[in-house]
Amino acid sequence: MNNSRPFDLLSDSIGKGVLVELKGSLSFRGTLKAFDVHMNLVLEDAEKLENGESKTKFGKLILRGDNVLLISP
Repeated sequence: MNNSRPFDLLSDSIGKGVLVELKGSLSFRGTLKAFDVHMNLVLEDAEKLENGESKTKFGKLILRGDNVLLISP
């Protein structure tokens, strides 16, 4: 597992749970299914978080890359 580049870390996170923070203080948690070079993300079993608590559940969710501030594996 060589995580020397950001995309390597994302590749290693496919199929695992991630926390994603977006512009506008939005946070989502879910299983990372896919991503592209623009940092667009596909999450499965995703949920919107407010104050660390699950508020809204989604099946699949696509997050636009230019809104992503942070991805935590």
